[in-house]
Amino acid sequence: MAQPEYLRIAADLRRRISSGEYGPGDQIPTLPELCTMYGGVSQTTIRNALALLRNEGLIETRARAGTRVRPRPPVHRMAADRYRSTPGAKSTPYTRDQGIAWSEYRLDKRFERVQADAELAALFECEVGERLLARHFVFYDSDQPTQMSTSYVRWSDVAGTPVADPINEPWPGGTRAQLGSLGIRVTQVTESFTSAMPNELEAATLRIGSGVPVLRYTRRHIADTGRVVEVAHPIVRRGDTTIVDFRIDLED
Repeated sequence: MAQPEYLRIAADLRRRISSGEYGPGDQIPTLPELCTMYGGVSQTTIRNALALLRNEGLIETRARAGTRVRPRPPVHRMAADRYRSTPGAKSTPYTRDQGIAWSEYRLDKRFERVQADAELAALFECEVGERLLARHFVFYDSDQPTQMSTSYVRWSDVAGTPVADPINEPWPGGTRAQLGSLGIRVTQVTESFTSAMPNELEAATLRIGSGVPVLRYTRRHIADTGRVVEVAHPIVRRGDTTIVDFRIDLED
């Protein structure tokens, strides 16, 4: 079966962008020019091809500016040891992942009290209905949103403490340092990863096209007593610019 014409055109334009023929910031030919370039196809066909590339985050169209190749965001590597803290350092695992200074870090936040549903209860290994503090975050590298998450802590641990007040975010050292201020010693962090296409909220929050995959993962901070003291579910990043690095030391 023949490939639809708009898919063929989208594939060719994608190739031209990948090869650098159309570089970041370059203007894509106009609709009439593209119609001629691809053998007199209709403008509807060209619009469908461009819509596909726009959803993939490769191009953007602005009023009076035409259609241009979007600048490619830098790739960030998430190292396996990013939760190890440096005493006195003004940083978090996120700033270390991004390779940015504290002054380049911005955080949108919203806190609310909730009760653990069956899914959260299983992650916390607690009873359904336990009171939790839900902390909704959007993380910015300079002015670009690159990560979003909802982090839950037990209300019995944080009630009446600075950790429960959003004015104290961002907190140097991140969640581990917060819990340490409450006398809770975290000795283990677990993470579980999946990937998928973004939902409407994720695409809008991270300013990505609906065709750009996202990496979703669930993180748990576990205290030295074996008690789960924080669950971030989910943490969401764009998947096409995130590399997760692991190192596994094997004994002879």
